[in-house]
Amino acid sequence: MLKKALVLFVVFVGASGVIARAQRTEAIPSRQPFTALPMAFSDWKGREEPPLSDKELAVLGADDYLLRLYSGPRKVAGLYIGYWETQKRGDTVHSPLNCLPGSGWQPVSNRPLRVAVNGPTAASTEIEVNRYVIQKGLDRQLVLYWYQSHGRVVASEYWGKFYLVADAVRFGRSDTAIVRVVAPIADSTQDAERAAERNAVEFVQQLFPALSEFIPT
Repeated sequence: MLKKALVLFVVFVGASGVIARAQRTEAIPSRQPFTALPMAFSDWKGREEPPLSDKELAVLGADDYLLRLYSGPRKVAGLYIGYWETQKRGDTVHSPLNCLPGSGWQPVSNRPLRVAVNGPTAASTEIEVNRYVIQKGLDRQLVLYWYQSHGRVVASEYWGKFYLVADAVRFGRSDTAIVRVVAPIADSTQDAERAAERNAVEFVQQLFPALSEFIPT
């Protein structure tokens, strides 16, 4: 019953927002393009990955995106960020849960993970992200990802949709972003998985304070 009530509430709020704002132009916030994101964070040094194809971009529908590989002493992390300035055109965030199987990667475990980070003002806080281990053949990778918009970090796909509707009604905005960090797992041992997690978490902690310039609050 609680789930049904929540769904009905979301539908009601969404419908109210559509009616109330039908004649209003959505506010598009200013931001820095991802090309300006630093190529170095502490001892992590980045390089651009090959761009997405026109076909992939058409499916993605993002207004800006970034694909880079950062590396440091005995550590590597792949970074993808996608940003949508509005979702009124029908372009919506693509969950890695939908995209990864299409590339041959299958999730083998998942759980939420809390990461201590500093915000843009250096205030310490915690964010909750999704932690997945994925596998293709003998290769394994650790994936951390989350949705970020309006100063809020959300791991849950469902709460992300809820806040999309709520923020569209309250603020007249539907901009959002997804941030994904991938670290390779060296072998099949638990020690290797823990090492990959440490590397991914360290990179997230270095990256996070810079994101507010590129993902509007």
